[in-house]
Amino acid sequence: MKKVLVIVPFPMSEENLNFRREQLKAIPVSSNLSFTFRPVKAAPRNYVSQADMVLADIGVLETGLSAEKEGFSAVCVDTMSDSGVSALRSVLSIPVVGPGRTSMLTALSLGNKFSIVTMWQKWKHFYMKTLTELGVENALASVRAIDVAPDNQALLSGKEEEIFPMLESAALQAIEEDGAEIIVLGSTTMHQSHSYLSKKLNVPIINPGPLTYKKIELLLDTELTHSRKAYPISPVPRDQMIKAMLDAAAQYDH
Repeated sequence: MKKVLVIVPFPMSEENLNFRREQLKAIPVSSNLSFTFRPVKAAPRNYVSQADMVLADIGVLETGLSAEKEGFSAVCVDTMSDSGVSALRSVLSIPVVGPGRTSMLTALSLGNKFSIVTMWQKWKHFYMKTLTELGVENALASVRAIDVAPDNQALLSGKEEEIFPMLESAALQAIEEDGAEIIVLGSTTMHQSHSYLSKKLNVPIINPGPLTYKKIELLLDTELTHSRKAYPISPVPRDQMIKAMLDAAAQYDH
């Protein structure tokens, strides 16, 4: 049995963590894989500013620092911002996958133009960052946001009747007006809408979180991981300092 660590980018209760675990029900995964969902100790309230992004990176990095020593075979980061993915790749040899790049590159394998349908326009900056890093900005048909403040704890639970039709309308605009051939859900917090949208729309709908689980399964089966040339190890690790910083941050946050 190979263990996969899924890093959830916000502190949360066990009850709210279950909303994240529900992503495993969306796809069949190998019986040889077991998934552990673990929240970070501290995080920004949301991912709006550059300061938020730095804190998110540090929180995810600290949570995954010891993953390899704990016996995990791979790490998934449960946010479309891919926070901490590059940092963790520089300290771990096991595969580390984030849904942002994975979703966008998968979309480009299925068509020429994709749109991101999201909750909040304020998230656009981290989509554009990933697109720029990949050099595929021209493949983006649009970012369509319903501009409803996201709930990173309870996700869309209890709001399905209100939110799902809004997301459907935004996706239809992306397809009919913007020329999108594929729709990418803009957050793993939106995973509960995937089944509904897939039945309503006639283009592929990418569900980012579950897609990373299948990507990890593929990488483990093919014995592939990130290149050390691309992600060199620091000659002077600061693991204990990082852990001390987040322990202090966790006490402050509460």
